[in-house]
Amino acid sequence: MSTAYQKSLPPIAVTMGDPAGIGPDLALACWLRRVDALLPPFIVIGDPDVLAARASRLGLKVPIITTGSVRDGAQKFADGLPVLPATSAGDTDPGQPTAEGCAAAIAAIEAAVALVDRSEVRAIVTNPVNKDQLYRVGFAHPGHTEFLAALAQQLSGRPAEPEMMLACDELKVVPVTRHIALSDVPAKLTKGLIIRSIRVTAEAMQSLFEIQSPRLAVSGLNPHAGEGGSMGREEIEVIAPAIESARADGLHVLGPLSADTMFHAAAREQYDAAIAMYHDQALIPIKTLAFDRAVNMTLGLPFIRTSPDHGTAYALAGSGDARPDSLLEAIKLAHAASLRLATLKV
Repeated sequence: MSTAYQKSLPPIAVTMGDPAGIGPDLALACWLRRVDALLPPFIVIGDPDVLAARASRLGLKVPIITTGSVRDGAQKFADGLPVLPATSAGDTDPGQPTAEGCAAAIAAIEAAVALVDRSEVRAIVTNPVNKDQLYRVGFAHPGHTEFLAALAQQLSGRPAEPEMMLACDELKVVPVTRHIALSDVPAKLTKGLIIRSIRVTAEAMQSLFEIQSPRLAVSGLNPHAGEGGSMGREEIEVIAPAIESARADGLHVLGPLSADTMFHAAAREQYDAAIAMYHDQALIPIKTLAFDRAVNMTLGLPFIRTSPDHGTAYALAGSGDARPDSLLEAIKLAHAASLRLATLKV
């Protein structure tokens, strides 16, 4: 794809995240790395006063350009960090979350989704929020992913069924269940739910990662994948039938595999993406492999969304010690995926 064509595309939206967390620090650091990291133009959605105050605290020479236009802000990206105001976060100190700051974080997400729905931006990268804090201001969703799905459904009128992919160079993994108690996982798992995860993952590997015949590995739920039913029957009664159904649709699917042996280097060479049964089964291996580089990518939405695979890290906010690696990778992945989709549409 030509450089001229890339420049004609809309910028990427980066939400500020919790203003008391490390989101502002990371956005500033990424702008400073824009040249050596080969970043595309991005515009921050949030409170410009928070960004300016954090830059001053950290001693970073990052001009904050408050803009009312995504297009104008993107054109000034080389000169400063463009910020499109959402709701004011009020007086916010690093590491000290407030109700006003949480409301501003929610408003930034809502504004970003509205922008991508109008094609003013081509992807969304979300900085971390703290769900415990958001719940205190009436947030009614299990997490970022589910909130984005609800917003997408409101705008499109069509149900959105998101899947959470964690991605790095070494591994791409999708948990079938996400933010629920471990004790609730067996009852939640159904053949249909697993099939949906397999299909959405396969479609994403084809469209976003250009792997036309993806090899997918599916884990079991129980130790040793149930060991023939002696340690649970979910593999026999639910997971294996889902795999057979996916194979009947022409997909290349391995499993059910024992989760304790499917993530080492030699095993990963046998597949392009893995589907795990629950949150920690997916996140432990990828965070072990790439704690500072892994990216959270939401599949199944009508737009591209990525996020750094870490939290608000209140203890690091404003300290200068927060590493921007995961946000850098999230912006790069959003850029690459949006270029691939743009190519498919041409």
